[in-house]
Amino acid sequence: MSDVNELAGRYIDTWNEKDPAARRAAVEALWTADGTYVDPLADVAGHDGIDAVIGAVQAQFPDFVFRLGSAVDAHHDLARFTWELGPEGGEAIVVGFDVMVLAEDGRIRNVHGFLDKVPAGA
Repeated sequence: MSDVNELAGRYIDTWNEKDPAARRAAVEALWTADGTYVDPLADVAGHDGIDAVIGAVQAQFPDFVFRLGSAVDAHHDLARFTWELGPEGGEAIVVGFDVMVLAEDGRIRNVHGFLDKVPAGA
């Protein structure tokens, strides 16, 4: 499932992309036009919504980076993995678990996110 591993890596890279134009291009390349992202704090659809959520998270945690927290586990059109958010090389402040549903063209159709560790007041 190296394609799914590569896709998950690009997904994490998109959450770390600070340049708005490059981030938007990555969102458009990764997600279908009607793709969705849902977690306990967000429920958005389409490239505009997904890009806005990523930008808002970056604004809330400007000096933090995302990284994969586990190997990608995948079957059929589903992939799951944990991720971490924290200072570069430091302890994760936020930890989550995402499930991606893939479209037939290999792009992301939906992401269902869960937050396992969140700092107080976030």
